[in-house]
Amino acid sequence: MWIEWTLAVRFLREGRIQSALILVGIAVGVAVIVFLTALITGLQYNIIDRTLGTQAHIRVLPPDEVNRVFPPSAGVVQLILETPRAQRLRSINNWQQVRDALDLLPDVTAVSPVVSGPALARRGEAVESVALVGIDVARYTRILPLRDDIIAGQLRVGAGDAVIGSQLAHDLGVGVGDKLRLDAGQGGGSVVNIAGIFELGVRELDARYVYLDMKQTQSLLDLPGAATVIDVTVRDIFAADTVAARIARLTGLKAESWIETNGQLMNALKSQSLSTQMISFFVAVSVALGIASVLFVSVIQRTREVGILRAMGITRRQMLWVFLIQGGLFGLAGSLIGGLSGYGMVWLFNNLGPGLFYIPLNPILLLAASVLATLTGIISAAIPARRAARMDPVQAIRNA
Repeated sequence: MWIEWTLAVRFLREGRIQSALILVGIAVGVAVIVFLTALITGLQYNIIDRTLGTQAHIRVLPPDEVNRVFPPSAGVVQLILETPRAQRLRSINNWQQVRDALDLLPDVTAVSPVVSGPALARRGEAVESVALVGIDVARYTRILPLRDDIIAGQLRVGAGDAVIGSQLAHDLGVGVGDKLRLDAGQGGGSVVNIAGIFELGVRELDARYVYLDMKQTQSLLDLPGAATVIDVTVRDIFAADTVAARIARLTGLKAESWIETNGQLMNALKSQSLSTQMISFFVAVSVALGIASVLFVSVIQRTREVGILRAMGITRRQMLWVFLIQGGLFGLAGSLIGGLSGYGMVWLFNNLGPGLFYIPLNPILLLAASVLATLTGIISAAIPARRAARMDPVQAIRNA
């Protein structure tokens, strides 16, 4: 094998211009693959982080109410004209036991019961439709980092205190320390003190959410001891639909994952990934054709050298390995140069770019690009290598 490596390096040195051109081509291709892959990955994680920054991975809800239709008697044909049943606000049965059971699931990282429902927020003549959200602060902040979103006051609920969104505070003209009246139908009304103002970055949520403690919300909604939703987070966000299905089977409740409720977002992410894969494929094909063409030319130009080496006793297998090693060296060297260049572009984007989002630097990406480019170099060198290995020594020297 030492002979094959020596000859491969020698051929590379002799064709410096060709070698330099193919190395530049491979480096550019790998740099494009590395940078685009890192860019799309960073964009996807940024979108997912922004989406899941305002919602749980899984929401566990009571099953939908359906109409009960008695079966007909034997021999009777029954025609049914059914109107879907209206869904009322109701509690999850035995939600404490469900909460404790979900706490024990290995894929679940946090569980938080919530009681929520509609209400009206009044201050003077101003009236706004809001959503009351009764929470257990210790559990809920493990689902959403609500403390990090407080822009005024503090996250304090209970004892008549509430936290409202920044847009709602603007619409009602209130601030920290002001009073606000909440009316929730049959549950009556209550005056609360605004202890804090949050900003989630989603206008609709900032204009509607009012956080209270669970007991006060239960009283306002006339749902004593109730929890209408159980929010859940999981270790692997892309396995949320699988965990949701397991929770539904385990509890008999309705479990909705973020993947199910954000179908358009998932389609967009899949389209981005497919685009990146297609670009990487065509770049790899271009690199392979470049390596193959250079090695074909190398075989033709070195017909005499190949013939002399074969006449000196170099076997076909050894000659085959010479050109395969050349292809592998092209791919490896070009991938290292291109990978470092791609990482350089990522660094420039993170430090000197527009600052829209951060691109994570994943060392595995460089390793994968190096392996791919090296394998591409070896595979693309196979046909020229077979041509060189099959040359007849006498005929090669005579035609040179």
